[in-house]
Amino acid sequence: MADAKRDLLRGLWEDNPVFRLLIGLCPALGVTTTATYGVAMGLATSFVLICSSALISVLKHLIPAKVRIPSFIIIIATFVTIVDLSMNAALPELHRMLGMFIPLIVVNCLVLGRAEAYASKMPVGFAILDAVGMGLGFTWALGILGGVRELLGTGRLFEIQILGDFFTPWGIMTAPAGAFISLGFLVAIMNLISARMKKTS
Repeated sequence: MADAKRDLLRGLWEDNPVFRLLIGLCPALGVTTTATYGVAMGLATSFVLICSSALISVLKHLIPAKVRIPSFIIIIATFVTIVDLSMNAALPELHRMLGMFIPLIVVNCLVLGRAEAYASKMPVGFAILDAVGMGLGFTWALGILGGVRELLGTGRLFEIQILGDFFTPWGIMTAPAGAFISLGFLVAIMNLISARMKKTS
């Protein structure tokens, strides 16, 4: 039970993909101009991560070792195609804004890394818990990163005006450089919080 709980919670903080492991940064930096885009990208990636991890765990004994990586990519690509087509049909405007980053989930090192390092070696239940934890961690990280950039860059959060006329938007935050600046500060804050938690424990 303790191991299952750790698998679920690990991705939220201790091994957060974006703020701790610094993986999957292409969409983290590319689509987080708003909190909405960040959360949407995180949820799309989470769906692919959970479904592919579950299927890979189920099929792990049937996949020959020599072709495991190509097999993982085919499985991941199948679920990415489902997300891509479904989002294009149901949320065409959001799909247009996320653009090429949806198909790029296929080569997201978070998804492929969890498939190789965890799902292919563990029972399906543990693989799903790990994927859910990592997916939620990825989603909240992209949401926070997008929220910081949107708030400082436009004065809005989830497209709702938060800061009044007194605020002058920081144009750089909506530019690519703003993604790197925001990520750097958020990683530093995470490290400070973790260091203080270790001192008090």
